[in-house]
Amino acid sequence: MATTSPGRIATLDIVRGVAVMGILAMNIVAFAMPIQAYFSPVAFGSTDAIDYAVYAFNFVLIDGKMRGLFSFLFGASMLLVIQLAQAKGESAASVTYRRQLWLLVFGLIHFYLIWFGDILTGYALAGMVAYAFRGLGVRKLVGWGVVLVVLQLAIMGASAMHAYSLAAAVADPGASAATIKEWKGFTEDFAATPAELRETVALHLGPWSGIVREQVTEHLWEPLIFSLLFGPETLAYMLFGMAALKSGFLKSEWSERRYERIALIGFAVTVPVYSFICWMLFDEGFTVPAIFTWYMTATVPFRPVMVLAYAALIILLTRNGGWLVDRIAAAGRAAFTNYLGTSILMTGLFYGWGFGLYGSLPRAQLYLVVFAMWALMLLWSKPWLDRFRYGPFEWLWRSLARWQVQPMLARGKAAAGEA
Repeated sequence: MATTSPGRIATLDIVRGVAVMGILAMNIVAFAMPIQAYFSPVAFGSTDAIDYAVYAFNFVLIDGKMRGLFSFLFGASMLLVIQLAQAKGESAASVTYRRQLWLLVFGLIHFYLIWFGDILTGYALAGMVAYAFRGLGVRKLVGWGVVLVVLQLAIMGASAMHAYSLAAAVADPGASAATIKEWKGFTEDFAATPAELRETVALHLGPWSGIVREQVTEHLWEPLIFSLLFGPETLAYMLFGMAALKSGFLKSEWSERRYERIALIGFAVTVPVYSFICWMLFDEGFTVPAIFTWYMTATVPFRPVMVLAYAALIILLTRNGGWLVDRIAAAGRAAFTNYLGTSILMTGLFYGWGFGLYGSLPRAQLYLVVFAMWALMLLWSKPWLDRFRYGPFEWLWRSLARWQVQPMLARGKAAAGEA
């Protein structure tokens, strides 16, 4: 697939567009319900068969895969920015670290003032590390990525073992107050009492200031903790994305047969595995140890395989272009705005400072909201980018990183070099 303009690769925009839309398919539950519902369909809300089916479908085909795809694209785009900076004679390090530092600022604002499910902070920190790998060849990038995935598997495996150990300790009639407190802190995102769930709903239906206070006081260090806890996997995906760009995979330069083989083998391996893991979660009743063992640990080695399969499938299906592909590509060009804009609109829809629908819609009905948001992304992105060079938040990020107001109105073709 040809580039849309010098320095801009259409395939990156298309795959990124699918990813930023797909991320909402899982995030919608965390926007609309207590976080425990994200991991378990029995934790909150309706237990109708359709809601269980929606959970299973999302777990097998969406959960983690769109975030992984987004991380792949982040690494590829970061490498492209580095290459373009070098081609212009600019300092690649300066360009990269200014962008990552401002992304970190956006991420922290997003986390503390808008929505707790931020991924930008982790991307910014991992991106600063990923810069050191920019000069490696494809094989070494993949090799380091595999090492980091194994490290992530070890971290999650240790967490699962700790979950079983704590569960046994707290079940002992003589469990100490310290043990009970540790268990409560360890499991609060995965299991909650009805009273705790009611408190969570009341918090999100209350004033915006109460939510911010909760983030700043109770979750002050969470962005750093989560960035460290899941940093190996995030960095691994960025390195895989760099390798995919260097190899030509993300430039749509491979043969159709190779993409077909990757997609077929990838899904043939991972769909049955994810289906088995999902069955085990239901079979074990979504206990905290089960969530750590199956949801958090067993998925780690298979997730990048399905992410790669998705990338290959998207490239195959969009090679011939078309009006819908153009719309998806535009959503990908404005992915930063679409991501942050989704958080603002979804919290406005569900939180008490907005329309206050938090905790009121069953899981299946939430996808009517998802479809509406997808339609909005596809409707606004292309007309905006036909007129302007960047999405609103892309323009702000670029202007801050360069410490200079960037031209906004499009002149002929879209501005080059924006990955």
